[in-house]
Amino acid sequence: MTDVTVKEFADSVDKPTDRLLTQMKEAGLKQTAEDHLVSEEDKKTLLTFLQKSHGESGDTPKKITLKRKTTSTLKATSGSKGKKGVNVEVRKKRTYVKAEAVDAEAAPEVKPTAAEQAAAEELVAEQAKQAKQVAEAEAKLKAEADAKAAKLAAAEEKAAQEAKLKAEKLAKEAEEAKRKAIEAEKLAADPFDPEVIRRRAIARRKKEELEEQERRTQALQTKKEEKLRKEQAAQEAAAKRAADAKAEAEQAKAATAAAEVKKKKTLSASKPAAEKDAAAAPAAKPGKNEKGKRQPLRQRQAPSNTAGDRGKKGKKGGKNSRNSYEDSRSSRRSKNQRNAVHSEHDKHGFEKPVEKVVREIELPEAISVGDLAQRMAVKSAEVIKVLFTLGTIVTINQTLDQDTATIVVEELGHTVKLVSENAVEELLFDAIDVEDEAGTEVTRAPVVTVMGHVDHGKTSLLDYIRKAKVAGGEAGGITQHIGAYHVETGHGMICFLDTPGHAAFTAMRSRGAKATDIVILVVAADDGVMPQTEEAVEHARAAGVPLVVAVNKMDKEGADPERVKNELSAKNVIPEDWGGDVPFMPVSAKSGEGIDDLLDAVLLQAEMLELKAASDIAARGVVIESSLDKGRGSVATVLVQNGTLKQGDVVLAGLQYGRVRAMLDENGKPALSAGPSIPVEILGLDGLPGSGDDFQVVENEKRAREVAEHRQERDRQARMARQQAAKLDNMFTQMAEGDIKILNMVVKTDVRGSLEALIASLGKIGNEEVRVNIVASGVGGISESDVNLAVTSGAVMFGFNVRADNSARALIEKEGVDLRYYSVIYDLLDDVKSALSGMLSPELREEIVGVAEVREVFSSPKFGDIAGSMVIEGTVYRSKPIRVLRNDVVIYEGELESLRRFKDEANEVRNGVECGIGVKGYNNVQPGDKIEVFDVKEIKRSL
Repeated sequence: MTDVTVKEFADSVDKPTDRLLTQMKEAGLKQTAEDHLVSEEDKKTLLTFLQKSHGESGDTPKKITLKRKTTSTLKATSGSKGKKGVNVEVRKKRTYVKAEAVDAEAAPEVKPTAAEQAAAEELVAEQAKQAKQVAEAEAKLKAEADAKAAKLAAAEEKAAQEAKLKAEKLAKEAEEAKRKAIEAEKLAADPFDPEVIRRRAIARRKKEELEEQERRTQALQTKKEEKLRKEQAAQEAAAKRAADAKAEAEQAKAATAAAEVKKKKTLSASKPAAEKDAAAAPAAKPGKNEKGKRQPLRQRQAPSNTAGDRGKKGKKGGKNSRNSYEDSRSSRRSKNQRNAVHSEHDKHGFEKPVEKVVREIELPEAISVGDLAQRMAVKSAEVIKVLFTLGTIVTINQTLDQDTATIVVEELGHTVKLVSENAVEELLFDAIDVEDEAGTEVTRAPVVTVMGHVDHGKTSLLDYIRKAKVAGGEAGGITQHIGAYHVETGHGMICFLDTPGHAAFTAMRSRGAKATDIVILVVAADDGVMPQTEEAVEHARAAGVPLVVAVNKMDKEGADPERVKNELSAKNVIPEDWGGDVPFMPVSAKSGEGIDDLLDAVLLQAEMLELKAASDIAARGVVIESSLDKGRGSVATVLVQNGTLKQGDVVLAGLQYGRVRAMLDENGKPALSAGPSIPVEILGLDGLPGSGDDFQVVENEKRAREVAEHRQERDRQARMARQQAAKLDNMFTQMAEGDIKILNMVVKTDVRGSLEALIASLGKIGNEEVRVNIVASGVGGISESDVNLAVTSGAVMFGFNVRADNSARALIEKEGVDLRYYSVIYDLLDDVKSALSGMLSPELREEIVGVAEVREVFSSPKFGDIAGSMVIEGTVYRSKPIRVLRNDVVIYEGELESLRRFKDEANEVRNGVECGIGVKGYNNVQPGDKIEVFDVKEIKRSL
């Protein structure tokens, strides 16, 4: 990558330039101004410094202070009142250093002892001694837990002693470093010396690193202790549950055996009674008892034909009923035992990880704050907090560039993997490049762009060559669209691009120069070099294309081709007959003089360039212009630069794609194909591509859709990033914009290029008091939705070479919306400038109309002090504001209360006449003061 300036680097990471320079200075870099270059090594140095300054250095020792507080109650005897409880609180403070060593000394995992195994076997074998064995097992578990706790306490005590020694040593080192720092600061002669400031900053950062490391170590130690306590409690609970389960199992077996013995005795005693009851009640309903409760289901018996069997089958209290009851009890007990066993095994073993997980984060060229947090598995607030510490205020939906996201990921301790977002496009372009290499190149026609100042005869020159009248059909006789034509001349085929010459169409001329092979610079012989002529020369040089100068209007009397040569040579455009390489051809678009020589010069330049292209591959080219037609949809004028464009091809143009439904040449006739250097209009795109966008034919619609959607998403993210940056940059400006007057506008044009030119020109109109706000803009006719938007925002509607449809006109008349149509761009710009000038507040200008000198001061019971004065300059008016001056210094400003000539009221007193003046609200007038009468006039301003 190439080096960038400090300002460009600051813009790329969304950080103020002065803050970035401060951080670079603290990092020891040599950049001190915005225009200094920053290399990749400087960026890495700055990144390393920022990582260390935010606590990611592992060189400092880890220190942690652990505080504990335990509360207990001490029972004390207090005479006759009995025992009294006293609360005792014990506080402990311990310092640990490098707590990783404690992990190695952690208590080993407890293994079941032989005594426990023997006890368990004995518990299963001997049912009679079950309770005693359970008690012994519990006692042994308690003893082992006490032993484990004692071992853990001993390990903690040992670690505490070691930590105390290390902490004392670390404290001594810190005290020594602090003393040296104080001495160094005392030795510094200038407290504002950069070196002193840098050392202070380094010391402050080291202190912050130590505090951060101490906080992390303390948190880690707390987590480890909590984990040990949980493991110990889990082991004790598991052992207790195992013992209880074994005891329950033994009890269940004993209960089962007792039930079997009892069942045998009961069956043997109740068999005669059951037979007697079965004979006495043969009509009893099978399957139910006396209370109507449903008996448990039992296995179905074979059918019987005898009444006795049927009666015996459903008899209450019979043998089968009793057996099923016992079976159900046994099945319920076994089911409960199985559920208990399953509940023990079904518990999951997940535990929260203690160590931090380091992930490899894939970062595209742009990513939102929310997506970045999701990839790192942290909360969005953590990412926003890190960016805030770096000096950037963001929201969860704001888009970050790749460099800023890299800093954030590394600040949070993860690794970065940079990925390219253009993988889809790269695959497409690789396939196109492979196809281009397989094509056969042949000679193609040159693409010639005609450029020059407005009204210098560019379109008229093309009209003569094409034998057409295009200039007469242009509004105002000037070209306002970029036009593409291919002409079959006697010397061969040439493709011409006609560009506008008005100052507003700079972007159009720049696109025309980039898509061309040769530039014809048209200069009027009677007008000479003008501003757009100089601009055309710069565009040609920037595009690296050769120039051919056509000195037009040679048929006029004031034609001076030598003047043109002199003025262009001053711009480093040297004619061939002066030893340069630029041919100057005198021509006349009116009479046709020199046209053949001009075409010969163009074809000679084309032969020297050896222009070639392949016609047997998929088409590629550039979008010249695009417009929206109500009947045909999106229409794009494209220039094929390589390959052949056919009807039915799938075209990808900028952010849009579609299948070519129809192709038309510049005369509006249908065309089935277009080869290199041929301009055509294509129909079928799903939207309007931007003027100057590249287009290419792809193999299928699926690939075109993928690339187009990828480009649209990238454009949306870039637009959001620009909007967010503008919001942050203009935050305080927008707060003070209450005094700014804004002219809201809705602009609709016929083609995309004119819309871009209008928006760029309107953005330059205005000042700090008034400005233009384009609420909405687009290509195509004025619709009802445009009118509704204008009504909502109070905007003025401007239509450039477009008209409103019937529903829109009816709504405009109903709502009274101001709608204006234009066909010449500078008429529109002049009207907008006049409207903004009318919105400017007028300039207030003061004019002194009279001065009176105070000769004597009289006292009046009605008006107070009256100044007897002589008018020495101009005329004193009663109704105008005044100022009182003493020694030529203004001491009061107000208005007159009375103006009299002798005893009569007077509205005005002229120069050289005495009068009495009463100043309203001011009674400190003295002889020698001057009373100045002035008038305030409003003067209309203009942009």
